[in-house]
Amino acid sequence: MKLPNLLLLCGCLLALPASAYERFGGPTEFLGCNKEKAFNGYTLFGVGSRTYLLDMDGRVVHTWPVGTNPHLLDNGNVLDASKDDPSGFQGFKEVDWDGKTVWEYTEKREGYAPHHDWVRIFNKKLNAPTTLYIANKSITHEQAIAAGADPKKGPYEGGQMDTVVEVDMQGNVVWEWRFFDHVVQDLDAAKPNYAGQGKTVADFPGRINLNLPGRPLKRDWLHCNSMDYNAESGHVVINSVQGELYVIDHDGTFVAGDPKASLAKTAGPAGDFLYRFGDPARYAQGDPPRVLENWDNATSGHKQMGGAHDVHWIRPGLPGAGHLMVFNNGQYLYQRTPQSSVLEINPFLDANGRDTGKYVNPPDAGYRRENYDKDTHNSPRQISKQVVWSFRSVNSHSFFSHIGSSAQRLPNGNTFVCSDTEGHFFEVTTDGKVVWEYINPITRDGAVKTLGDVLPMANSAFRAYRYAADHPAFKGRDLTPKGTITERAAQGLDPQPKRRPPGDPPPAGGNDPERRGGNRKARP
Repeated sequence: MKLPNLLLLCGCLLALPASAYERFGGPTEFLGCNKEKAFNGYTLFGVGSRTYLLDMDGRVVHTWPVGTNPHLLDNGNVLDASKDDPSGFQGFKEVDWDGKTVWEYTEKREGYAPHHDWVRIFNKKLNAPTTLYIANKSITHEQAIAAGADPKKGPYEGGQMDTVVEVDMQGNVVWEWRFFDHVVQDLDAAKPNYAGQGKTVADFPGRINLNLPGRPLKRDWLHCNSMDYNAESGHVVINSVQGELYVIDHDGTFVAGDPKASLAKTAGPAGDFLYRFGDPARYAQGDPPRVLENWDNATSGHKQMGGAHDVHWIRPGLPGAGHLMVFNNGQYLYQRTPQSSVLEINPFLDANGRDTGKYVNPPDAGYRRENYDKDTHNSPRQISKQVVWSFRSVNSHSFFSHIGSSAQRLPNGNTFVCSDTEGHFFEVTTDGKVVWEYINPITRDGAVKTLGDVLPMANSAFRAYRYAADHPAFKGRDLTPKGTITERAAQGLDPQPKRRPPGDPPPAGGNDPERRGGNRKARP
């Protein structure tokens, strides 16, 4: 695997400011572009309850009055959370190009808490658009015990497990898949989820261990933070910040016009994981991270990612189409110097590197040993052979976001990256050369032209994406540049986020233990 540099450009960029390495201060907004190698289009991101669309020179061409985790639709509308807090909200709002609300949905069922991510899909069986979203579902102590949770690790009051919910445009729940329906345990033979005589959780990679070592069921147990739908396969992928992603069958378990029948199918064997990646020790098929005997060294074991975000399939027609891509934040991997990376995963590869056309359990595909330069002080790691491309900086300090973030494959083969905690957007070639860079200027105190030595999250941005100039959403639209964000802020054109008073706690519903502060009130 080729691990490219995160380098500053020269040549046509002339003197690109120091931004992609350790620094105490530097400019925000547009830093430079290699026009011959960058993918021409528009960059979209949301922050402070406003979504911005920028041209290649970092100038604003349009805004929408939402800005949590905006999803641009083909008709130019933006689908977003109804509240500026991805870690917890009650529903969704869709606004048109002019900012008018054209659709809303509120989760009114008791015990359901939407959070983090959603996706608008076209449901072929309904011949209509629907919306999939992640929600935590409450699990009582009694339900946990009945399912085989270890009584010694309880009580389990306040427990939650994620579910994937689908609603139609009328707000009806038409399909639902629950992690709680796919647990396994090898503790209590009297409980229905028992692995069986002579078996362990290792025999059930399609289910999740209810008694994960060190992680008894609790609030926001899995902390899933991203999801996607594959229109070709009909599958859904959902990612847990704990270090695993899971693929499940949507189309094969959907019964049109009968939500109860759909729920019965999703709760059965047809709803088990089709594939999982990231931490095989969670189902006893790999080594966990651990501190070594002399305790000044550690190993990541077979764990591939930690704190990961933005899992999705690379779209048809793009280089790597059909593969999975995920932003690996690099938390919880026992590296001396944590470092983020972008992973492209081919889930169909076997141990011989052959694309089988069907999901292969990652431990069966095997691993390769990856060594690091001695100056990084990082120990060798076992990398899954299903990782077919990755990006990380040569200098471990250059690229690290402990939460949030996104990555996107572009039509020219480049990859567009958002590093959340630093508000850093950049585009890299397949060999890791940076060809476009931008720093989010919006902080808790408003838009600024320069940033000094500040805490992480001061100018955070959850995700950012690049859209082609001929994207359907832009057809017939006025995309005339209207100044930079800081210029517009100076003119009072865009509302600026207000910082909470010192010591003011996050608002109710912000349940994300990872996030503290930031330019949102609380966010994943």
